[in-house]
Amino acid sequence: METLEDDFTYVTAKALRGHALSPSAAANRAGLTLAEVQAFLAGEFSEKSARQLANALGLQADALADHPNYLPKPLEISQIRRLNLPFDHEQVNAWQITAGEISILFDTGFTPGSCAENLRTPRPAHLFITHAHRDHIGGLASLLAMGIPAHGANIPGARPMIPGETLTCGPLSIRACDLSGHATPALGYHITGLEKAVLVTGDALFAGSIGSCATPTLYRHAIERLHEVLAPLPPTTILLPGHGPATTLAEERHSNPFLCKIGT
Repeated sequence: METLEDDFTYVTAKALRGHALSPSAAANRAGLTLAEVQAFLAGEFSEKSARQLANALGLQADALADHPNYLPKPLEISQIRRLNLPFDHEQVNAWQITAGEISILFDTGFTPGSCAENLRTPRPAHLFITHAHRDHIGGLASLLAMGIPAHGANIPGARPMIPGETLTCGPLSIRACDLSGHATPALGYHITGLEKAVLVTGDALFAGSIGSCATPTLYRHAIERLHEVLAPLPPTTILLPGHGPATTLAEERHSNPFLCKIGT
């Protein structure tokens, strides 16, 4: 059964870290007891706690209050295929997009051969890497050995690509954008040429959440980069994250506690 990458406890913990707040400091700011915050973080959902913590942490209260019920609609575009690959005891995504006789691949999974073994024909003409974390580049060597050229920012073995740069592959246009914050550097990829626009987000954005950020400065930067990249995109844009299910910009604007306060 499909689930979100992050439940409400992870969303809240990421926001606490992003604001450098302890549970006790968050309780004071939210008008809750420490016991209420600790219970919430331990998985005991309370709509009252969700709303008050959201207001204290700059999250959207309705979205956090409904987070346990949120799951984006299934992706129904045959040209986009999710490779749900093993990562220790978890899973990580790679995405293969096909247009006619051309296909392209985004990220490689963690184990050396898992991505290569799960590809479908036509073999990818190009590989694009979102960021250098081990669960996204573990299969890189196997794919390079197949003769697939790789592109990314500061990725050993890949051709350098910078934000704003565009590569054309058959009917597809792939434009790199800066989605750093969770990782730096990190690229998202905006793809046109399918029936709907697509943005590969890597770990910058998940359905219902965002990637964790090591410091408050990086957290603010990550939110700013998402705002900048998402603002011009149509609500029908399909978002392909590094973990968890695909989603759309419209769904995230409504149901992602981190994005709801980013203007439409």
